[in-house]
Amino acid sequence: MCRSIKTLHNFEPPATEEEIRASSQQFVRKLSGFAKPSKTNEPAFNLAVEQVVQAASELLQSLVTNAPPRDREVEASKARARSEDRFRT
Repeated sequence: MCRSIKTLHNFEPPATEEEIRASSQQFVRKLSGFAKPSKTNEPAFNLAVEQVVQAASELLQSLVTNAPPRDREVEASKARARSEDRFRT
């Protein structure tokens, strides 16, 4: 789907409201096809973002796992390594 939407579940520290909002906005952008909606579509776009933020927050709060929380720095270094392998020339 969209590479800039990141996994937010099971991290220490937990996902912030800002991270949830950024992922939600990216999701709505992808669905709507608008990077920036027109003034006419802006209210509908913003409402959709708020609804996705609410749903995503509820989802993240209700998920249960037995796995230990992932470390953000370790996951970021893994992602950088994957990117280097992928785009190696």
